[in-house]
Amino acid sequence: MLNAKPLDTGSDKPGSASVEPVQAEISGRGTRSTSSRSRRTRVRVVGLLVLAGVLVLSVGASLAFGSGPAGPSDVLAIVTGQRTPQAWIVIGHRVPRTLLGLLVGAALAVAGLTMQALTRNPLADPGLLGVNAGAAAAVATCIAFFGITDVRGYVWFAFAGAGVVALLVYLLGSQGRAAATPERLVLAGAALSAVLTAYSSALVLSNTNAFDEFRFWQVGALVNRDMSVVTVVAGWIVAGLVIALLLSWPMNALALGEEIGRSLGIRVGQVRAAGAVTITLLCGAATAAAGPIGFLGLAVPHVLRFLLGPDLRWLMPYSILTGSILLLLADVLGRLTAGNGELEVGIVTAVLGAPLFIALVSRRRMVRP
Repeated sequence: MLNAKPLDTGSDKPGSASVEPVQAEISGRGTRSTSSRSRRTRVRVVGLLVLAGVLVLSVGASLAFGSGPAGPSDVLAIVTGQRTPQAWIVIGHRVPRTLLGLLVGAALAVAGLTMQALTRNPLADPGLLGVNAGAAAAVATCIAFFGITDVRGYVWFAFAGAGVVALLVYLLGSQGRAAATPERLVLAGAALSAVLTAYSSALVLSNTNAFDEFRFWQVGALVNRDMSVVTVVAGWIVAGLVIALLLSWPMNALALGEEIGRSLGIRVGQVRAAGAVTITLLCGAATAAAGPIGFLGLAVPHVLRFLLGPDLRWLMPYSILTGSILLLLADVLGRLTAGNGELEVGIVTAVLGAPLFIALVSRRRMVRP
């Protein structure tokens, strides 16, 4: 008994038999976590590339299909340097509306995502701050009082109206000692929207010419827009998209709470102000050019958040591509389903989008921003 040997632990150091497996397990977990993140990143990058390919196909469909006589063969003829009698239809009409569809779709989707991130409400809409109502009131005013019936003329009025209302909402939401919280901004936007909607309705109902022109703009359409309209809104929309991409990380931090955001060095007031400017630029320019188009700004961010999670650094580029794709395809569908005429894209997005979104809300748990 006195000469009994100690148990062999497999190591010269006492206790190493119990420590090393634990260290190996921790190291294995870290490796698996890193591998999982790397795999998830690769999947998301591949997803962006796939969406980019779908976007190219959507642009081709927007140029090739429509209610006019021009078809895919005419688009191929233009690409190869040939000119057919129908080439002017593609170049003069479908190219501007395709470019406008790209810009407006991206703008509405990103504006909705920014709105939902700032208000922490997955059902927030770009029109929640009264931007759409401000643009509509400005358009009704310039049609009724100044006789401007061309979109190239009232696009500036619509954009100015959207900007003024966004500023008023911020001022009303920041009255008193309290800061401009998301709840106060939403309440101010709802109040102004109600007043401006009533004003626009009273104005157009008392003026026949204004009613005829305003009702077409209010539906939401890409038709009868030329390159001058694209030129007017392109700079504002691109600027808004760039600001939104830059705000991705600060808004991610704010999603954890204001106190945590401040501890991470985020200036809450500046981020909110920049977000309001972004929404004004994107939603104001898109609404001015194409009219109020529903569904995209509400549903696209919600669906993408359900698929990708709450990280805005990924949601922003995904929203840009998805919004453009959906609006272009809705526009093409409207051209092909109305016989000799066309359905405005605002009607198509409402008919297709509302039931889909209702189904998502009723069957899936809402993913909060």
